[in-house]
Amino acid sequence: MHMADALVAPAVAGTLYICSTTAAAYSIKQVRLDTDTKKVPVMGVMGAFVFAAQMINFTVPGTGSSGHLCGGMLLSALLGPYAGFMAMIGVLFVQCLLFGDGGLLALGCNIWNMAFYGCFIGALLIWKPMMRSGVSKTKITAASIIGCVLTLQLGAFSVAVETFVSGITELPFVTFIAAMLPIHLAIGFVEGLITAAVLLFVYEARPELLFCHCETERKDGRFSFKNTLVILAATSVLIGGVLSLTASSYPDGLEWSIERLTGTTQLEATGEIQKAAGSVQEFTSLLPDYGFKGSESELGTAFSGIVGGLVVVIVCVGICYIFKFFRKKKRHE
Repeated sequence: MHMADALVAPAVAGTLYICSTTAAAYSIKQVRLDTDTKKVPVMGVMGAFVFAAQMINFTVPGTGSSGHLCGGMLLSALLGPYAGFMAMIGVLFVQCLLFGDGGLLALGCNIWNMAFYGCFIGALLIWKPMMRSGVSKTKITAASIIGCVLTLQLGAFSVAVETFVSGITELPFVTFIAAMLPIHLAIGFVEGLITAAVLLFVYEARPELLFCHCETERKDGRFSFKNTLVILAATSVLIGGVLSLTASSYPDGLEWSIERLTGTTQLEATGEIQKAAGSVQEFTSLLPDYGFKGSESELGTAFSGIVGGLVVVIVCVGICYIFKFFRKKKRHE
């Protein structure tokens, strides 16, 4: 559901940049209060996991469309809403600049649509209340599905609002909504199942890694903290480097909806600001569309999946050190 620059007017893009930056500033303030140093490697590994998982577009049967994991709900269920939001920003930032996935002008919109709802609405209004009286496999599954479906619907609705306010006449609001919401309902359900599967693994491996896991609950796990991270990291490499080659070739939910209304999956950017942003992005996109420039080699896709994951780890861990996240507070006599 990465929006391209052609879908958003500069004024709308600027407004969403302000909204997303405000949410990021508040998140930075909140995360700096957290002293759990174990979250630093978790933030890096899970950021890479979400990046790799987003490369696998799964076919939505009977539609000619595909979908992929957004990841906000998954990250916030492990890191909390604020650190999860910052990790999602890292993922979307790398996708935009290094791979040209989603417009540079539309980055603020994509952060809001794909990260804000999953991390804040999903974690604070669904996950946290459902886990208040204790964590269980049933609750994890229910919260994952409900959270992913609801937050993806909010994201899809926001895309339609943003294009409408931007004056994109090719995408009439009512008909665009009628296309966007049903397809993203199906995508959200599948994402919920994937999210639940990952969180259930973590619950069995190291339950204390889950957001809102009470210290009085079960502490035993099948694996050590280190081994759990190793398994998740290895899975990220496998997904990005191998399974990404099996991704569906069908357009994703947003592109599919646009094609139904316009006959093409992408609209052409016409404004000078959009063109300028596109030029910058063309310069920074060393691996455009997750491959080598001018090549459709599967090697380029595999290389992009592995290298992209590593870059996301560096960015996420770098965010932790730049903003001094998860540092033990010094005790004063």
